Amino acid sequence: MIKYLENLPPNIVGFKATGEINEKDFTETVMPKVKALIDKIDKLNYLLVLETSVKNFTIGAWMKDAIMGVKHLTKWNRAAIVSDVEAIRNFTNFFSYLMPGEFKGFEHQDLQKAIDWVSEKK
Repeated sequence: MIKYLENLPPNIVGFKATGEINEKDFTETVMPKVKALIDKIDKLNYLLVLETSVKNFTIGAWMKDAIMGVKHLTKWNRAAIVSDVEAIRNFTNFFSYLMPGEFKGFEHQDLQKAIDWVSEKK
């Protein structure tokens, strides 16, 4: 499931992924919040805290995630993925070379640093 993270700076949207992630998580939780932020500030600052394995994302969830990425391609500003899996952090860092915007991986112990970075505080 994906849960919307409350009490974040107003210029970012954040989520926590736990257990199995499916298409409904993206269509009902992620995409409406992403659209609302883009409508509000015309860019996307995105935080995802992974507390589940990427193996727990169903194919429908991956497709919705990809559609969201393409649909808002020019709006990506900053995106942080928080995970203690080094390969996920490395892939996230590499993603900056493929997509507009900046992408950065953080460990769970650095969650506040991730929030500050995504919100452009630092």
